[in-house]
Amino acid sequence: MQVAMRKAVIRRRAVEPKSTGENEPEARDGGVQSVDRALSILTTLAEDDEGYRLSDLAVRTGLSTSTVHRLLATLESRRFVQFDRTQSKWHVGSRAFSVGATFARRRNFSAQAIPYLRKLRDLTRETANLAVVDDEFIIVLTRMESREIMRSLTKVGGRAAMVASGVGKAVLATYSNDDVSAIIRHHGMPRLTEKSIVRPSDLFRELEKIRKQGYALDDEEACMGLRCIAAVVYNDCAEPLAAISVSGMTSRLTDERLPEVGQIVREVAQELTLALGGVMPTSC
Repeated sequence: MQVAMRKAVIRRRAVEPKSTGENEPEARDGGVQSVDRALSILTTLAEDDEGYRLSDLAVRTGLSTSTVHRLLATLESRRFVQFDRTQSKWHVGSRAFSVGATFARRRNFSAQAIPYLRKLRDLTRETANLAVVDDEFIIVLTRMESREIMRSLTKVGGRAAMVASGVGKAVLATYSNDDVSAIIRHHGMPRLTEKSIVRPSDLFRELEKIRKQGYALDDEEACMGLRCIAAVVYNDCAEPLAAISVSGMTSRLTDERLPEVGQIVREVAQELTLALGGVMPTSC
């Protein structure tokens, strides 16, 4: 099967358009540079489930089509990418998923969290999510999809800014103001919608409110029409280990439902904390 796939790549090479601009010195590429370029291709492919054509991928990565094609051929032989012949588009391959899944397995609490996510989904009828902080961004580890019609902004494995997500703000509320300020300096406060919080003073007021009520709200700040209610799961040192949330359309997560759903999310987060051997902060 792999031999056939490589042959297909060679045949495509004859018909794919070549860049007429500057070409990188392929023969002189160092190993580190090639790895960096290959990872850039994988990262770009992961941004869109619809996949990319070769020419579009070259534009997005800033590389020549010949360089992208050469790296894709190598990645395809190792099953890190795959080619859809019907649409002439490249996608992330099964091997990339297997490697990436190790991140979630390393957070060995993911499997233990599933019953609590299911409970959260059934109690609220909304999609339940489990997320962690990685390099000052939120990453969704797993979710239990709602049976209702909805759209999710961040897919499993996707990254989101802490200041623009419910789970991110829930975790930020456990940080000191100095630590929050440092994150703002590093990553800014992106305006994703007209309701995004873009002033540090407004964020600090929001975080104080979260500390008092025990849950955070993303009120269409990342995606118009979508709300997210989140609470922190703590480790055995009463420090944030992860966060869980429910997300759904504003037509279902109405103003009237927010306090009730917020209390449910907070209680399930506490239950998961205790189940994982964690300790709730004394102020909670």
